[in-house]
This record gives sequence, C-alpha cells and structure tokens, in this order.
Amino acid sequence: MPTPQPLLQATGISFGHLPAPAPLLFERLNLSLAPGVTWLGGDESSGKTTLLKLLAGQLPASGQLQIQGQSLAQDAPAYRRQVAWLDARDDALDALTCRQLFAEELPRRHPGFSPDALAAHIDGLSLAPHLDKTLTMLSTGTRRKALMAAVLAAQAPLTLLDQPFMALDRPSIAYLLALLDEAARHASRAWLVADYEAPAGVALADVIALGAMPLS
Repeated sequence: MPTPQPLLQATGISFGHLPAPAPLLFERLNLSLAPGVTWLGGDESSGKTTLLKLLAGQLPASGQLQIQGQSLAQDAPAYRRQVAWLDARDDALDALTCRQLFAEELPRRHPGFSPDALAAHIDGLSLAPHLDKTLTMLSTGTRRKALMAAVLAAQAPLTLLDQPFMALDRPSIAYLLALLDEAARHASRAWLVADYEAPAGVALADVIALGAMPLS
C-alpha cells in the first residue's frame, strides 16, 4: 500500500513566548501530518496547546506552514480556512449561545461546514437542551462539547483537538472515540489530537511526542 501524502507540512518552525529573551519553545521544528488521526503527546507545559495554535496559524512564528500546498505566509486567510480549531481556554465567544456559535462562527470560517454533521454531533453529545444557553452558562464539560461539535462539523482538511476528553461524560467519550475510529480511516482529512494519552482503540496514522522530536 502506498504511503499517504502529507496533508500538512511544517518546516523550520521556531517560536518562543514573550518577553524576550525567553528560551525558544520550538526551534527549527519540522513535522508532517498524514490523513487520519495523529496523537500529539507530551507532559504538562511541553507545548501541546501552543503547537496547535501555531499549526492553526494563530501565533507568529518563523518557518513555513503549508496545508495541501496552501502557505500560511502567502495567504493566511486561505490557510486558516483549512484548519478547524477553537481554543477552549479562550473566552472570546462566551457571550454567544450554542445556537449562535453553530449558526455563525464556524460556518463563516469554513465553507465545508456541514449542518447534517452538526445535527449528528448535537445529538451524540447531548447538546439539544443547551442550544439557547450562552457558553458562560454551561458547565465546563458542556462548554467543551459545544466547541468541539462546532469544530467537528466544520469538516476542514485539518481538525485540531486539544484534550478533547477532558470533563466529558462517558456517553460523550464513547461518541468521540467512535468518531475518531472512523476518522482514522479517512483518506483526505487529518485530525491532530493533543492529550496525555492516545485515544483508546483508535488506529493512529502517527505519533508526535514533544520533547522527542528531531530538530534539524
């Protein structure tokens, strides 16, 4: 079987938190993502969330990022349309109701957003009773489920998930694992799951272990 072509290529990525001269968190980092599910592992403060933000094009960094040949440096809006990502730690969307989040935010960003997929995620994650509540009114777990449903429904070429099982109830964990099991067999889309442990029972396309990646 031929090796799948990488969907994302990151070349020579360097990034450090301000204020300078703080040590670089990533220096000349190279990585690629193939279709399917890749697990991004690492200890606390190893940079998992920061790397997701970098790949989403949300932080300034040196180096090159490309998805399916589309460069962040050459056309940032076009690049970002190919990445589905919402930061669960960001409160910028908290005044929106779930219904507004689903109707406005992700559909505006992603032309491939699927109402049918969204409806399935609302059902699978038990979000129907919460549609007219603002994100600030939700429990931590329900808020995370609402953000995740929106991201998953975007059906972007690259989906970034940061500790997606945190604070979820068991039925929602089972639903997400089933989704990732299906995603593992996808031939043209990639999911990067950042967490302390790999998603149980999911066939992985690759593993990225922070602190163990080659620098060149």
